[in-house]
Amino acid sequence: MNAHGKPHGQHGDLNLGELLDALGEAGDLPLVFHYDGRPIRSGYHVTEVKAGQFSALDCGANPEAWSEIFVQLLDVEGDGPAHMAAGKFTAIVRTVSGHVKLDMGARLTFEVSDGQAPMQLFSAVALGIRGAAMHVELAARPARCKPRDRRLDQQAGSSPCCDPAPAGQCCG
Repeated sequence: MNAHGKPHGQHGDLNLGELLDALGEAGDLPLVFHYDGRPIRSGYHVTEVKAGQFSALDCGANPEAWSEIFVQLLDVEGDGPAHMAAGKFTAIVRTVSGHVKLDMGARLTFEVSDGQAPMQLFSAVALGIRGAAMHVELAARPARCKPRDRRLDQQAGSSPCCDPAPAGQCCG
């Protein structure tokens, strides 16, 4: 279902710029997010779009810094059968970008809740037009060990995630 036929961003995730570019082609098509094996309900709201700059120390004692954009979706019933148009979603994000600096290459995280259950974190992993709607597949965001991921990206096979970090500073 990936509109571009290739993985997106780090670990196959879409970044904000890639999502907006694809949605720009969808215009008035309904925008349907899918998570936990089901489509979001037609009355969903974009309740927040936030930008964050993060600095951290990973489990290998390596400094990390990244930008992240959070889009919060409230999954509720609507008055009609139609989902929000892709163009409306894009307009919401563009309005936010007029007030908050949004890095188009930033990691993109979706926070989704029905207003009752706790928010869950998702990444957009695929998108495309199916039927008469633009569909965006969201996948749960697992925890990651960045030193391990870097090592696996550099070589085949696995090794301890934090070598050569000093003993006691590894994730396990």
